[in-house]
Amino acid sequence: MGPDGDIKSSPGRRTQAGSVRLRSCKPQGLARGKGIRQVLSDFMAKPGSTGGPALDLWRRTLSRIPTLFGRLVFLASLRDRLTGRYAHGPLVEIVGREITDRTLSHSHHQIFTEWLSFSLSDQKADLDDYLTSSQCALEALPYRELPPSTAHQVEKQLYLTDLETLLELLRYERGGVFSIPEASPYQSPDQ
Repeated sequence: MGPDGDIKSSPGRRTQAGSVRLRSCKPQGLARGKGIRQVLSDFMAKPGSTGGPALDLWRRTLSRIPTLFGRLVFLASLRDRLTGRYAHGPLVEIVGREITDRTLSHSHHQIFTEWLSFSLSDQKADLDDYLTSSQCALEALPYRELPPSTAHQVEKQLYLTDLETLLELLRYERGGVFSIPEASPYQSPDQ
């Protein structure tokens, strides 16, 4: 507000009675020669962006999946096995294929990294919740296909080690046998 009570806005003109008349209604960036797709791309690729219909749609979509492991399964299912590119119909309609691919790839890596940051007990609880809600059998779990292609080899190895440990633990808890014979509990010859 100026010293005389007028409102001053850098992108607009000073006016009386508290209103601001804007010079342009274009989103920031368009005035500098960027197209709408580039502005959306910049917005979608920046971590911490807070708005926009595409991001809102994506956040709502992911929030419907109650477990982090379930989100990994969902995101991996959106990746084409042959091309490695991601697609999600409603998001493609809003921002196009390129931005959708980049956004989902980034999201997949973020969720994968978050999963890795869980303690083993938190991973187990999340996996238990996923298996219960999805009614997926342990043997049918496509866990080897879930890491994003952007993950480093060491991240993939940590993920596989953790998941295979958890799967063995779950098999044991459910009365199954270990797949590694030397890891099976000792049974006396009497039994």
